Amino acid sequence: MLVGLVSDTHDDVSAARRAAEVFSRHGVEVVLHLGDVVAPFTLKVFGEAGIRRLYAVYGNNCGERLGLQRLAVQYGYRIEEWPLLVEAGNRRILMLHGVGSQEKTRELVEALAASQRYDVVAYGHTHQVDVRRVGGVLVVNPGEACGCLTGRKTVAILDTETLSVEIVELS
Repeated sequence: MLVGLVSDTHDDVSAARRAAEVFSRHGVEVVLHLGDVVAPFTLKVFGEAGIRRLYAVYGNNCGERLGLQRLAVQYGYRIEEWPLLVEAGNRRILMLHGVGSQEKTRELVEALAASQRYDVVAYGHTHQVDVRRVGGVLVVNPGEACGCLTGRKTVAILDTETLSVEIVELS
């Protein structure tokens, strides 16, 4: 199964639209948004683009939580506080955003991965692409879809069968 990973869209509607197009073109079956969708109109882009299955966690910049929740229900999506454990392609994927500095987020991710309770720990917040293994656990940050900090607009496609990841540039 192919899983699309996106984070930190920060209301960049064109980036969200491009991410949805990339996921559709690659045959992604489920999309995981790792936080900082920010406003409902950005989440709506995924629904309008035909993304049928989407799980999301709130990020530190998601202010309109009630609106995001209502829209998620409308599209049959799920959005909630992190951590959120989802199963996709017989893999246990732990979703989180992050907290505080990049160092604090990395410490948290390292600890969760070191627990060996998950196949994948997927996170956002740092805006930095990160694909590596901690023991037998795959750690993935797709980077930022908005490109506002790094200048790179990226998403990731996870193959749950091989536990391989492809980073895709949106621009």
